[in-house]
Amino acid sequence: MIAFWHSFFELPRIELWLAIGWLVYLVWIGGWIILQKREPVATLSWLISLAALPYLGFLIYYFLGPQKIRRRSAQRQLSRAALPAPPAGLTPDPDAVELARLGQSVTGLPPTTASEVQLLVDGGAKYAALIDAVREAREHIHLEYYIFNPDCIGTELRDALVARAQAGVKVRLLIDAVGSGKCKHTFLKPLLDAGGEVAWFHPMRLKFLWKRPWLNLRTHRKIVVIDSRVAFTGGINITDEEDERRRDDAYRDLHMRLEGNVVLELQLVFIEDWAYATGEPPLQLAHPNRVIGKVPAQVVVSGPDSPWEAIHRLHVSAIHDARRRVWLVTPYFVPGEAARMALTSAALGGLDVRLVVPKMSDSHLVTYAARSYFDELLQAGVKIYEYGPRMLHTKALLCDDDLVLLGSANFDHRSFRLNFEVSVLFRDKGLCAQVAELIEGECDYACQVQDERDRALWRVRLPEALARLVSPLL
Repeated sequence: MIAFWHSFFELPRIELWLAIGWLVYLVWIGGWIILQKREPVATLSWLISLAALPYLGFLIYYFLGPQKIRRRSAQRQLSRAALPAPPAGLTPDPDAVELARLGQSVTGLPPTTASEVQLLVDGGAKYAALIDAVREAREHIHLEYYIFNPDCIGTELRDALVARAQAGVKVRLLIDAVGSGKCKHTFLKPLLDAGGEVAWFHPMRLKFLWKRPWLNLRTHRKIVVIDSRVAFTGGINITDEEDERRRDDAYRDLHMRLEGNVVLELQLVFIEDWAYATGEPPLQLAHPNRVIGKVPAQVVVSGPDSPWEAIHRLHVSAIHDARRRVWLVTPYFVPGEAARMALTSAALGGLDVRLVVPKMSDSHLVTYAARSYFDELLQAGVKIYEYGPRMLHTKALLCDDDLVLLGSANFDHRSFRLNFEVSVLFRDKGLCAQVAELIEGECDYACQVQDERDRALWRVRLPEALARLVSPLL
């Protein structure tokens, strides 16, 4: 090998040809990145990173760089046309009109209501409620998950689905090809043999060399809809890592069990994702009669198939509209400029702004990137809490006493721009009081970050600065 490289560099004018090749590479890949028209900071980060990795950088960007997805608009229109119109008299509270209109404009999903919202704290509560609901299914069970692992809870849920499929219930399972990579055909075979259907979201397309793979564009949604009457959504995947009944270090997380009209909109999200993943026409399902529930709700979806970053916009707008408090809980905190300005402006304006993050997330890089923003937030008056010892995986934004946003989206670039996410915005004082009590409890078990925190150069400041430098790429 040494002899090869020695002979290679003795070729006539090899340095000149390498320099020309590098410049051509820079112009070509630089033009490709610039034409994406993304934020200047993210564009410059990609340019600098890829310039330092000639040729190899092309492969990195090809597999992991941002992409735009064009979903089948005709199928989407058909599926939404099948959704019954909202009942007469359903109008948001006057103080909520602008935010409701924004949500509908960027997602196409109108404000609706829930007749029941049950918060499920941690995996044990979620899994027990989910399996009970699965066993009561009579018509169909639709599931969409980022992670569906073939472990204890995965096997228990699979077996419950197999039993319902054998009883004639239509079971459709949509799982992410990367997040659920451990879920093999042998594990899913009993469900398929029972008549269930399984689809993979964005499987690798390496055999189609002319198409960029969707390696970095995942469905991070967690949706279950049963008989169009009961739905589950939130942040908890199907994995023993989130089951405190089996592991002392299980993630701390939050999920929801929903009934009412909001279930139909979550059903619609699943139907569109199923049609997109399978290439089949949208499912045509009978819907129960719509009645106005007691909890105003609005489903918010976002992903790389839309330029509007709906969940990001709703977060920022809700923070700007707050008048008394903004409490944010997220496992991954890598805010863009708009989100960071919203939080600091709220704190500088005298609001009670709290940020609750894990003391150490499952990604050291993301943890250091998050801490790189702490100094600015602390100076503005934001109270920061680091929760431990378990990994905090809850995603919640509470504003004042009547607005809460719950779902699958983290407060970072990946969730706002790359992942397919789903959240639900609620306008209800009772539900907000429950979430406020939950967040206060998390703060009691967390350490509040102080202005005089450790600022050692090599151990703290430099790792945080380097992590922040690549944060637009996370």
